[in-house]
Amino acid sequence: MESLAAERLTGRDVKRLETRERVFQAAVAEFKRSGLAGADIGAVVKAAGVAWGTFYFHFPTKEHVLAELERREDARIAAELARFLAGPHEVADMLAEVVRLVLTVEQHLQRVLFREMLALQFSPSRPEAQPAPSEWSAYPVIVLMVEEIERARDGGEVNRETDPYRAVLFFLLGLYALLITSYDQPPDSRASLVGDFVAMAVRDLKRH
Repeated sequence: MESLAAERLTGRDVKRLETRERVFQAAVAEFKRSGLAGADIGAVVKAAGVAWGTFYFHFPTKEHVLAELERREDARIAAELARFLAGPHEVADMLAEVVRLVLTVEQHLQRVLFREMLALQFSPSRPEAQPAPSEWSAYPVIVLMVEEIERARDGGEVNRETDPYRAVLFFLLGLYALLITSYDQPPDSRASLVGDFVAMAVRDLKRH
C-alpha cells in the first residue's frame, strides 16, 4: 500500500512540475514580448492552458518568474564555465569566456528580458527567497570566478593584493552596464568596446 501511495504521489509531483514548466515557459515568452510591467498574465495562462490561480500557485509574482530564470541561466553558465576551466587557460581566457557566455544569454533572452533579469538584482521587489547580490556564494558563476582569481593570485599570475570577490563584482557590473548601454551600436563597434573592457580588466588584475 505504501509503495502504491508513493507511486501516486510521484505521479502527482511529475504532473505538477510539468504544469509549472508550461507556465514558466509561457511567462518567459510573454516577458520577451512585453517586458515585466507590460506582461499580460491572461496571455500567459491562456498559452499554458491553465487557470489564473495556477500561475500564482507556482509564481506568486512576476518577479518570481524572473528569479527562476536567473537561477537557471546562472546554473547553465556555471556548468559551461566549469567545463572550460577544466582545460588549460589563463585569467584573461576565463574572463573572455564569461563574456561569451553572457552574450549567449543576451542573444537567447533578447534585449528586454535580459535587462529585466539584470534589473531584478537591484529591485526592491525581488523575491525574499532570492539571495541579494552581496550573498555571492549563492551564485555558482561568481563562486567559480572568485576561485579562479584566487588561484591566479596565489600562483603569481595576478597582483597578490587583489581581492577576488571585488574583482569579480566590478567586472560583472561593468560588463552588464556596457552590454546594456551599447546594445544599439554596430556589432563591430560593440565587440571592440567589449574587447577593450576585458583587456582593461586583465591589466588591472595584473598591475603590480
